[in-house]
Amino acid sequence: MEKVGFIGLGRMGRPMASNLCRKGFRLTVNDINPEAVAELELLQAGSAATVAEVAQKSDIIVTMLPNSAVVDDVVSRADGSIASAKPGSLILDMSTIDPGTTDRLAKAAAAKGVAFVDAPVGRLASHADRGESLFMVGGSVKDFERVKPLLEAMGNTIYHCGEVGSGTRTKLVNNFLAVSSCQMNAEALALSQRFGLNLERTLDVLYGTTAVNGQLKIAWPVKVLAGDIEPGFTIDLAHKDLTLIIDAANAVKVPMPMAAAAREAFSTARARGFGDRDFSAMVDALCDLAGIEKPRLPKK
Repeated sequence: MEKVGFIGLGRMGRPMASNLCRKGFRLTVNDINPEAVAELELLQAGSAATVAEVAQKSDIIVTMLPNSAVVDDVVSRADGSIASAKPGSLILDMSTIDPGTTDRLAKAAAAKGVAFVDAPVGRLASHADRGESLFMVGGSVKDFERVKPLLEAMGNTIYHCGEVGSGTRTKLVNNFLAVSSCQMNAEALALSQRFGLNLERTLDVLYGTTAVNGQLKIAWPVKVLAGDIEPGFTIDLAHKDLTLIIDAANAVKVPMPMAAAAREAFSTARARGFGDRDFSAMVDALCDLAGIEKPRLPKK
């Protein structure tokens, strides 16, 4: 079994790395949060003080990091993953980042004899906890087969989308729909509050028509409508993804007016202090702005 390095033990990375440990993979982990590292050590993972040490001890180096700049720094700096990796190693980046960054890192890795696979994650942190993540994978068939056992240990749905970079681009298409629908949900429920409608009855109607979507029916009732705005996926991260989506679309001359409008709505929520809350809290931000009561389902 190949030795695995795991860099980035945040809300998504920590359960993924934990599932790898539980499935028998030998891990070396690194994170800026010592508590996260200590939790993995309890599952028999080794720890490394630096990214370079992770790379030197690993055959496959996994990164699960918050944005393009951090991934770029960790992977491409002088003592980063590429420079420190052994020839024949593979870097598996599961972060959601700019496609141009993915392309550039893959090219730099190839020049050093290191393979590169992008496999951003679908679904929520709660799915990662249960080992039910979805992965959109970009890489050669050979490299995909090499990382597939890891992905199977962390998730239950895996799509090989094509060559390097196709996973990242698929994720942006997916998140455009997921994040933009969050703004539409917010507007719809804020309007229902303004109209003085009964929230439960309104939801029953929406669930029974083609207006329904997964966020409103599956995620929101157990998050914002239940008063839980602790992040699974934050408004700040949703804003970041919308920026990636718009930038990527602009680069290939595809107009995205809905995405641009949604991003500005998320910008407003961030400016009002909601950035670190779950992205379902967009409805709270909008209700605050409109001066109306936040929608909450009665406790059962």
